[in-house]
Amino acid sequence: MPGRGAGASASGKGLARRRRRRWVRGGGLVIALGLVAAVGTGWVLYAKLDANITPDEAAAAELARYEKERPTSLVKGAQNILLIGSDTRSGDDNDDYGRDSGTERSDTTILLHLAADRRTATAISLPRDLMVDVPACLRADGSRSEPMFAMFNYAFQMGGSGCTIRTVEKLTDIRVDHHVVVDFHGFKEMVDAVDGVQVCLRSPIDDKAAKLKLPAGRVTLDGEQALGYVRARKTLGDGSDTDRMDRQQRFLGALVNKVQSNDVLLNPVKLYPVLDAATSSLTTDPDLASLRGLYQLVRGLRDIPTERVQFLTVPRESYVYNANRDQLVEPEAEKLFERLRRDAPLAVAEEVPRDSATKSGNLTGSYDYWEYERDDGKSRGKRGDEPSNSTSPAPTFRGSTAAEDTCE
Repeated sequence: MPGRGAGASASGKGLARRRRRRWVRGGGLVIALGLVAAVGTGWVLYAKLDANITPDEAAAAELARYEKERPTSLVKGAQNILLIGSDTRSGDDNDDYGRDSGTERSDTTILLHLAADRRTATAISLPRDLMVDVPACLRADGSRSEPMFAMFNYAFQMGGSGCTIRTVEKLTDIRVDHHVVVDFHGFKEMVDAVDGVQVCLRSPIDDKAAKLKLPAGRVTLDGEQALGYVRARKTLGDGSDTDRMDRQQRFLGALVNKVQSNDVLLNPVKLYPVLDAATSSLTTDPDLASLRGLYQLVRGLRDIPTERVQFLTVPRESYVYNANRDQLVEPEAEKLFERLRRDAPLAVAEEVPRDSATKSGNLTGSYDYWEYERDDGKSRGKRGDEPSNSTSPAPTFRGSTAAEDTCE
């Protein structure tokens, strides 16, 4: 019987090769199992986030019923999203803010316009006390309301997001492509998920109704404090709803800054809680009610510079029959809506210069609109007269951008 060579020796190269092969096979199995586990975990997390979002089927059915009367989109690629802050007292933790009466109103409503080229985003606050025509809407109990002239936030109480969308479309003649509803609890969770949002207070706050006691200067608000800050009305600023909307816009600008920072978007440990909080708090139209739908919407937004994320309030003034209500200032409001319909540019500034020959006038104590002239020297005409690629300067509205520092 021939003897074993060195290659077959228990201490030779053959054994070393066999051990290396076993290690490679074993290591490969461990890596494979790790990948399977990672994929499985990733799928579980994806499925959880995906299932968090509530599709608003009732609103979709209501809008489909009235599809023929809805406005059409004029510019391909441009999108309008209605953001609704619900003041419902039902659900987790929401009863901390009052008794649940079984109804809810839109505490905050913002029409967000995304330009077709995704170079700008413009958020327009719609006052809750604005007097508008509310159409006949489907109530939660299955009955239908009568058309009425009422405060804007009555639409949400009467017929939810579907009624609110129809009211906005009737008011502006702008097609609402998507909508998102967030309640008190969801708002707090999102702020806490980003470890708070920094704002700048020009004076100290001691507001018992809002449960706020804060020093002047730069302050990082947690979710509870942020909710009080954006909802307070009677003891902050001049007590007006206009001042409250300005405060909401400044806070949203600060929130945009925080979420866009690399500290959040590039850190999975921080990003997942943000996604979990955001998706858990959302009720959206069915097309957005998935991670894929939301990703399709926001993927073009991440590169918009903060100085091109604009905030303003629709031109408004005190209602002629009730100083505690609002009405649109015309024709300025229509000029704003017309620019959004055509995806035409506009600009915002905290202080609008008062020495321009083309100024159309001081509309209210807090709102200015600037009208421009066309290249031929004539004033801007009706809808469609001016091409969307006009080189004329864009009209400037009183407002702010997400890049502004209120401490400066």
